[in-house]
Amino acid sequence: MSRRQLLRHAGWFGAAVVLTVADGQVISSIAGSQDSAAAQAAHSGALRFVQISDSHVGFTGAANTDVNRTFTEALNQVNSLGFLPDFVMHSGDLTHLSTPGQFDQVKQMLTGLRTGRVFTVPGEHDSIGDAGHAYRQRFGANTLGEGWYSFDTHGVHFIALVNTLNMKQLGHLGTDQIDFVRKDVNGLSADTPIVVFSHIPLFAMYPAWGWGTDDAIKVLGLLRRFSSVTCLNGHVHQLFTKTEGNVTFHSATTTAYPLPKPGIGPGPLPQVVPAGRLKDALGIRTVTYRKGEGGLAVTDHKLT
Repeated sequence: MSRRQLLRHAGWFGAAVVLTVADGQVISSIAGSQDSAAAQAAHSGALRFVQISDSHVGFTGAANTDVNRTFTEALNQVNSLGFLPDFVMHSGDLTHLSTPGQFDQVKQMLTGLRTGRVFTVPGEHDSIGDAGHAYRQRFGANTLGEGWYSFDTHGVHFIALVNTLNMKQLGHLGTDQIDFVRKDVNGLSADTPIVVFSHIPLFAMYPAWGWGTDDAIKVLGLLRRFSSVTCLNGHVHQLFTKTEGNVTFHSATTTAYPLPKPGIGPGPLPQVVPAGRLKDALGIRTVTYRKGEGGLAVTDHKLT
């Protein structure tokens, strides 16, 4: 993929989505919202973690003249939750041009988070020119292959996938990674809640713009036997939720700049909003998901 093609893909526009896992349920709500506080009070002792994404540190353009500031605001929001998250996950496009300086800057900024652990997956902007080598040097400890891994906590199994390497237009996982998932979930009980992180969506949101993963169906097939699967991604610069059978997909917000809705305009290019209105274009979302209720409760908020 060329640099020009990579620059046509971007990240998200908002804040932090807080997800609580309790009794086999995934309850997600926005950092600092009343819904979030109520959810935490109702589920004390549950797993609580935060997802942030698409900080695009190093971006320079009219869509956001200070991405460091908006990223810092998102990190401050995480630190103002009123509790210590069990972990924070950054779901890709940490940087805009994958330079060593940009990676070092992101890593330094993330050290300011008050949390137990910080996890990441790479975006396509994190692998420009070096197939993700600089990313893995700084964020790839204890990962496999080109950066994928899994872990368990609070009875939930997490899988972090890399679908931004070896891609032409759509995201791509590849045989090695699919084999990893097959072996990884082989011994798990079907009632184990599964949460999957990736940068590019694992569903075909808008393939014409690269918003999908060409071989995701093979991984999703391996997860079909589980009663609850939640897939969390970035990349598309907007909030979106989709449910297919036992799988619920959530595209998150970004800390950088908005992108157009699918099919609006010539492509996924950074959108310039009127002066003083950037925060109106950046968003946060409260989403509640409880196993067996058959639906999602979603509330969107502007970045505060």
